[in-house]
Amino acid sequence: MANTDSALNPSREDFAALLEQSFMDSNMQEGSVIKGTVVGIENDLAIIDVGLKTEGRVPLKEFGAPGKPAELGVGDTVEVYLERIENAMGEAVLSREKAKREESWIRLEVAFEKQERVEGQIFGRVKGGFTVDLDGAVAFLPGSQVDIRPVRDVTPLMNIPQPFQILKMDKRRGNIVVSRRAVLEETRAEQRQELVENLKEGQVLEGVVKNITDYGAFVDLGGVDGLLHVTDIAWRRVNHPTEVLSIGQTVKVQVIKVNHETQRISLGMKQLEADPWEGVEAKYPLNARFKGRVTNITDYGAFVELEPGVEGLVHVSEMSWTKKNVHPGKIVSTSQEVEVMVLEVDPVKRRISLGLKHCMDNPWTTFAERFPPGTIVEGEIKNITEFGLFIGLDADVDGMVHMSDLDWNRSGEEAMTDYTKGQVVKAQVLDVDT
Repeated sequence: MANTDSALNPSREDFAALLEQSFMDSNMQEGSVIKGTVVGIENDLAIIDVGLKTEGRVPLKEFGAPGKPAELGVGDTVEVYLERIENAMGEAVLSREKAKREESWIRLEVAFEKQERVEGQIFGRVKGGFTVDLDGAVAFLPGSQVDIRPVRDVTPLMNIPQPFQILKMDKRRGNIVVSRRAVLEETRAEQRQELVENLKEGQVLEGVVKNITDYGAFVDLGGVDGLLHVTDIAWRRVNHPTEVLSIGQTVKVQVIKVNHETQRISLGMKQLEADPWEGVEAKYPLNARFKGRVTNITDYGAFVELEPGVEGLVHVSEMSWTKKNVHPGKIVSTSQEVEVMVLEVDPVKRRISLGLKHCMDNPWTTFAERFPPGTIVEGEIKNITEFGLFIGLDADVDGMVHMSDLDWNRSGEEAMTDYTKGQVVKAQVLDVDT
């Protein structure tokens, strides 16, 4: 009879055992995410019934997004993480944050496997980088992965929902590493591809000078860079791009060439101006004289600018009537204004040959007129060679006395010993070959 009463009226201990068994049957295991109902809100705590003996209390802030208050009301159904079925106080120990973390990890693992972007918010700074909230899971964003270029101030990027790429995940250690830079690079590559595909040769665009080198400047066309070669900046000679351009400057450029395979873009500025070589033959007729400025000096001559964009070459042989085997830099200097004569024009090769000596009197002609054969002249011995003496005469003209013409009675070799460099001598003009 007592057994029957016990079956019909279970003791408090038996009831507790049956209740515990029912909890086990309903898969309410510690360490799992379960559903519950908000039955009350007291101060900063939400009281949640998850079907256990007692309710659990969860701080309201765990239900709010970072920096935002929780929007929670009595009767709402929520998912929480069951840490313990009953603590020393006899309450269920619940956590919304851990539940969000569990949910997030499952979604993030799927996104990581599929290499999909995830949305998150930068909310804090740590050594070497920043912390990112991925809807409950906290990830690490290394400083090098914030942007394509180094960012001095990250404040404007914080607490703003934005996409990230997961680089690494380790659930056992609870580590997630993300990158914002990878997303930007991928987006930039997509934009670049689209932009390059839409570019056409001859198209005129505005861009910003991004970088300057010795051979040209890189211009940002809005996500894609093009090279503006130094020779395409202006029709005139530009020795270095910094003479015309500066970083950050907005310039108008024309697309000269687009290589869709390598995504290389060649740009030009001078193509947007009139070509000064058009009609150059009419502007610079043969034997006409013009004034110009020396722009560059080389071993073989000097370049003279006749107008911006049109240069001619004075070959070393056309620089002086008398100075032979002398470097052009000893006859003219850079930026010097000189008078030149047009000797040849080739508009196809864009070449003009100029003469400097042709705008000066030929001292040889003058000398021949003043000192005909038979005239006695006087000069200083400039040089002594194996075959004779060189004597300096008027207007930089040198005359040569052959060793056989030094003495009637002695051999040339013997007569040469009477003369030294710098000695002033008299001689008779035998012949002048202008």
